[in-house]
Parts: sequence; C-alpha cells; structure tokens
Amino acid sequence: MIRRLLAALLAVLPTITLAGDDPAVGPIESLLKKPGSELATAVERFSADRFAVGRKYPVHLSPARRDRLRQFARAWRKRLEESDFDALSIEGKVDYLLLDGELKSDLARLDREERQAKGVAELIPFGEVVTAIVEARQRHEPVDPELAAETLAKVKTQVAEARKAAESKKDGEAVPRHVAEHAATAVENLKSSLAQWFRHYDGYDPMFSWWMREPFRKLDGDLGSYATYLRESLAGRKGGDEIQGDPIGREGLLEDLRAEMIPYSPEELLAIGEREFAWCEKEMIKASNEMGFGDNWKKALEKVKTLHKKPGEQPGLVLELAKEAIDFLEKNELVTIPELAKTDWPLDMMSPERQKVNPFFLGGDRIIVSFPTDTMSLDDKLMSLRANNVHFSRATVHHELIPGHHLQYFIGERYNKHREPFHTPFWTEGWALYWEMLLWDKGFPKTPEDRVGMLFWRMHRCARIVFSLKFHLGKMSPQEAIDFLVDKVGHERFSATGEVRRSFNGNYSPLYQAAYMLGGLQIRALHKDLVESGKMTDRQFHDRILQAGGMPIEMVRVLLSNPNVKRDFAPGWKFAGEIELKKD
Repeated sequence: MIRRLLAALLAVLPTITLAGDDPAVGPIESLLKKPGSELATAVERFSADRFAVGRKYPVHLSPARRDRLRQFARAWRKRLEESDFDALSIEGKVDYLLLDGELKSDLARLDREERQAKGVAELIPFGEVVTAIVEARQRHEPVDPELAAETLAKVKTQVAEARKAAESKKDGEAVPRHVAEHAATAVENLKSSLAQWFRHYDGYDPMFSWWMREPFRKLDGDLGSYATYLRESLAGRKGGDEIQGDPIGREGLLEDLRAEMIPYSPEELLAIGEREFAWCEKEMIKASNEMGFGDNWKKALEKVKTLHKKPGEQPGLVLELAKEAIDFLEKNELVTIPELAKTDWPLDMMSPERQKVNPFFLGGDRIIVSFPTDTMSLDDKLMSLRANNVHFSRATVHHELIPGHHLQYFIGERYNKHREPFHTPFWTEGWALYWEMLLWDKGFPKTPEDRVGMLFWRMHRCARIVFSLKFHLGKMSPQEAIDFLVDKVGHERFSATGEVRRSFNGNYSPLYQAAYMLGGLQIRALHKDLVESGKMTDRQFHDRILQAGGMPIEMVRVLLSNPNVKRDFAPGWKFAGEIELKKD
C-alpha cells in the first residue's frame, strides 16, 4: 500500500511547482540592494517623528499643537540647511528638495489652520478650556476630580450660551457656511478628545468616576447636539446628502500650487482645462461620425451607454479587460509588470451607500466595482448600468489596475518606500491618467465606441479642472458643478452628483480633482522630452518613474534629467506651454 502511494507521488512530482521555482520571485540578483538616497533614513526619521509630535496633541484647535509642529518643522529645515547639498547624489538631492518642500508646506498648512481657528473662535468660546483639560493629561499631570467636575459644568454653560448667541444672530450677521462647517468639525474633535480623557480615568480612579460621570455625560450630549446644530442649521447640511464644501479662495489655491511645484495660476489652469476639453470634443465628433451620428457626439455617447453588461456579469468583464490591458502593455514593451502583480489583486463589489460618493470603479491594492444592487431604486439602477457600460469600463480598468494604481501600489511597496510622505495626486492620479493618453496614442482603442469611452473620461478630467477650481474661486456652486457635468460632459445625474460630492466632502485636497489631467500632462511632456527624443525607451522611462516613488512631477523631472540641480532650485517648468488668458 505504501509503495503504491510513493509511486503515485513520484509520478506527479515533476508537475509540482516548488516555492523556489515560483516565477514571481525571479533571480536573487534582481533583489540585491541598489544604490539609493543618502537621505532615506533621515526622511524615515522625519516621518516617524512628525507623527509622534502630532499624536501628542490630539486637539486640532490647540495653539500648543501648532507651536510644537512649527518648532519641529523649523528645526528640520535648519538641519537641512546645515547639510552639504553638493556632496549628495541626485537621489539625495531630490530627497533634500522634497523634504524642504514638505516642511514649507507644513508651515503654510499650520498658518491656514490658525486662520481657521480664529475664524471659529466666536462659535467655540469653550475650546481653550477643553483643550487645557485634555493636554494636561497628555503632560501626565494629576487630575483633581472635584475641580474637573466644576470645570465641565462651566463648559456645559458656555456651550449653551454659544448656541444661544448663534441662534440669535440676525440675517445680516449670518455665519458663513464654511465657517460653521469648520466649527462643527472642531466641536466633534473636542468631543472625541474629551471622551478619550474621560475613559482614561473612569473605572480606574473611584473618586474620578464618582465626581465625573454625570457632568461628563451631560456635556458629551451637549457637544454632540451643538455640532449637529452647527452642521445642519448653520452650514445647511441637513440629512447628510447636501453638498457644501469649503472654498479656499485664490490665495489658498496659489499656496497649494506652490506646494505642488506648479508654476501656473488658477486662471491659467482653467484655460488649460478648457483647451484640452476642446481637443476631446473634436475627437468625439470624429468618432460620432464613424458611428453614424454625425456631429452630434452626445447621441453617440448615449448609444455607448446602452452597451452594458447584465446584472451579475460585470466581474467577468473586469477580468477580461484587465488581461487585455496587460497583454497590450507587454506586447508593446511599455513597462515591466512583475508576475505577482498580474494576479494578486482582489475584486470587490461596492456598496450602494459608497456608490453615492464613488459611482465608478476604485482601485489600488484591489479593484472595487460599482454596479447596480437590488436595493437601489429603479432610476439609480439604470443610471449605474449606463455609467458603467462596457466601453467606459474598458478605459477604467487599466486606470485602476495595470498600468495604473495597482501597479503603482505594488512597486511603491518595494522601492523607495521612504518617499511616502511626498506622495501627491499629481503623481498618483496623473500617472493613471497619463496612461489613458499614451494608450490612445499607441492605438489601444479598437473601435469608435472604444474611443468614445476613453474620450468620456478624458473630457471628465478636463471638466474636473474647471469645476473644482471655479468652486474654490467662488465662481461655481456644487449644484452648478453637477449641472456642468451633466450638460457639458454627458454624465448621468446620479454619477455627476456622486463625483461632486466626492470632490467637496472634505476627504480630498482642493487640487485633487485637477491633478488627474494636469499630472497626466506633466508626465506626457516629460515623455516627449526623454522618450520621443530617444534618450530613454518607454520601458526605462516608466520603470524609473514607478521605482522612484511618489513626488511632485517637477521633481521626477529633476531626478531623470537634471543631475546638477542646485540647493536653491525653484520650480518653473511650463509643461503645458505659455498660456495666454482671454481678457474679460
């Protein structure tokens, strides 16, 4: 019996793949450490220390928190200034400039936070008292339960008085919605921080529990009620579905553009978005004519929206489209794709609630697919089917998986991981959008319907520049942005609403939506300089960008083509050419 089992095992041994033969591993020589940045350890230390300083001060309103973070940033800048920049390799010089830019950005952000804190001070007169209570524990100071109970009772009175004062304001004295929104967020942070403070002592210190449980319970409820009042009554966000947002103004945009090393003004970026949109519209008309709809490209778009899979069939389509993109990339030797990266991504379906914010695919370490569920209303089901049709999806899958975000994440976990603090949407989203452009140029779309699908997304990214910047300049409301996407780009209203809600719900930076197209244009301009000129192959160019890690594209340009960069380097790359603005 044993002999027969051994014979059977030996018969199949040649077909068993051992761990050492796994093609995903590759030769050990490929895993040897390559020369890197001399500042890698310093950047890692900076990132860990910055996190530790921020953790020490949980109250966002705290002046002590801002002062300590400013002190930290200035000390690091001083350390950088004392280092020998010219002795560094190009990798080290890039890290020097990236770290210096990050520190400048941190200081500018702290200034903005201080302005916001001053703006909400009238609505939160109790903020200093609560902050002092919380920070005393962070300094490991003993607590006097009886005195603390009296203090919380006084704070409860202050909360009531602050609400009464806000309710008594006349129409001409109305609090701006964005100020009320900031105040609501600040009150929620105070409430959360105070709850952590209470839990630290409650049940461990009998006297604390005896004195504090009732005062804390009452104050905790009042803080929650006040935050709700600020958000729903003053900021006008009742029911949670209204889209408000927080415009940062022209100066705020310029501040963020400096941090991203973008030398254009908001007005010039709007002109770039409109110029790119005009190109897309011309190409849409060409595809529309091929489909038999003449110059009415919106009719061609409507036809493409009807070409969707049936409920339950979308995951299969995603697998087909992922393989198609990988085969095209490898056939044309465009980028190195590790074997493991081709198969290690999970596929998840998106919940109906999440689809209110993300009506299309999401990606990264996995792909998350938007498609109708049985709990949606009939109208929402039909709009979701149309918005995630075959040809839109064909342009989305490679954006989210390979060569887009999944490949970015995969390589980013394995090369120059210390540069994570410098990631920017201009690199992250710009990379994925750039591939939509390059694949278009390489002939990836096979039919006019494919081209309509790709052009829809490209138009959408142009429109993102326009509506997001106009919103922050105070020239477009969220509802006008929704109408703009429906009328100008051809969105379903369901998906347009989700896109605008996603853009302004506070989870994305003000420049995030503009970064897709603008980052893509930056990488495309760099490709023209380095690949079309014959200095690098496609594969060399793309592998180098991925392995370098996330950073402003201006610094990618320095890394790839400016080894003699100086310490006083100032961004000035006009990647989209000189922009002539129309006179009003």
